[in-house]
Amino acid sequence: MYKPEAISVTISDDVEVPVLSFGPMETSVGFLLRIAQLTVSERTFAELNRRDVPIGEFTILLSIDLNPGVRQGVLADMLRIKWSNMTKLIRSLEKRGLIRRQVPPDDRRAITLQITPAGREQVENHKALVLGAIERSVPMLDEEEQRILLGLLRKVAGWPQL
Repeated sequence: MYKPEAISVTISDDVEVPVLSFGPMETSVGFLLRIAQLTVSERTFAELNRRDVPIGEFTILLSIDLNPGVRQGVLADMLRIKWSNMTKLIRSLEKRGLIRRQVPPDDRRAITLQITPAGREQVENHKALVLGAIERSVPMLDEEEQRILLGLLRKVAGWPQL
């Protein structure tokens, strides 16, 4: 039977995780990915929410800006967003004049997305803030550790290496 030593981890100067054992879950990639993702998200959202910058919206706008004409379903699949939820998000962005939806003539079932000048302005206005908050969310990793982790995460996600 697996019996790890009890752990105690100081995440930052002001956050210390209590000593608990999670048994075999401590070697579970899925479990640790989830805990790590929640930790990074909490740090990022805490910084961005003080400035009223929705990171999900920023990510979608940035993706559309970098991939003009991307199909809505492809973007939803890559970001692991349910199609019905993506439709709501896209409609909201379109209603606010940040993107345009188009039905391509070669596939009437698909929807392609284009960013508007107002959407591009929003991306540019928030890019440094969002990317900085994301970078600051992992202060416990040095540059080399971050590079290695990013490579491993891209591999797990099925994305190409940079």
